Amino acid sequence: MDHSTPHHLRPRIVFKRAKTCDQLLGCGHARGSVLKPIVCFVGLAAGGLAFALATYALVVVAKARRETPVVIQTALSADTVTLEPADLSRRQLDELLKVEDPAFISHRGVDFKTPGAGLTTITQGLVKIFYFKDFKPGFSKFKQTLIARYAMHPLVTKQDQLKLFLNYAYLGLCNGRQVRGFTAAAKCYYNKPFNRLKEDEYLALVAMLAAPNTFSPVTNPQANKDRVGRIKKVISGEYVPVHHMDIYYGPLDPYTQTALAPASYFATIYKN
Repeated sequence: MDHSTPHHLRPRIVFKRAKTCDQLLGCGHARGSVLKPIVCFVGLAAGGLAFALATYALVVVAKARRETPVVIQTALSADTVTLEPADLSRRQLDELLKVEDPAFISHRGVDFKTPGAGLTTITQGLVKIFYFKDFKPGFSKFKQTLIARYAMHPLVTKQDQLKLFLNYAYLGLCNGRQVRGFTAAAKCYYNKPFNRLKEDEYLALVAMLAAPNTFSPVTNPQANKDRVGRIKKVISGEYVPVHHMDIYYGPLDPYTQTALAPASYFATIYKN
């Protein structure tokens, strides 16, 4: 710069002070404002939580997508996989989906709106079986939903999902042992192969899916019979679910309510 230039003609270089976090968020300590620091803290905490959840989601999905091909192939090749979707009649398949996952064919692993769908789709149910050793309500549901939507749904065909569900679905305790899959359930509860089940026997197994031990045809035969009757009304169209959480198809007696999983029955949806 030419130092002979008069001071008033020299270009002015202004160094602006970098804005503080408070200024960026509009949380400066303005006179008379007591709430602004609190709002600032809440905003920062919410932003930090959102970032942490997004990071967690990315890690969970990336890990699940890496593991899914091996997990599913191992499950499908197990000796206990004896039932194919093609082994069910069209009517049986329609009944199963109508009750367990009404939008299964069209949804992307999760369903938050279909009446009667409940909190868990078939896809989410499979995630619970194959990706959790100890599933607990709460944050596990968030992880389950992420894997169902972004790993299981895009990487596993609907046909394979159905096959896995038919062979791995939990169907209660029989003779002191956990029963997995419809083949084992037909044998244990009715002492016959799956393809010899009568219509009501098949529906009795479908009825168990919502709460396997509560609706057991052996330990709670009347509860199972009542649920089968309700399912028949849904299938025929006589009863239409009134809410996303209407998975029991109407009010239940107090005794049955106490035997259900938490957050699965809401009496308030029937009060109108």
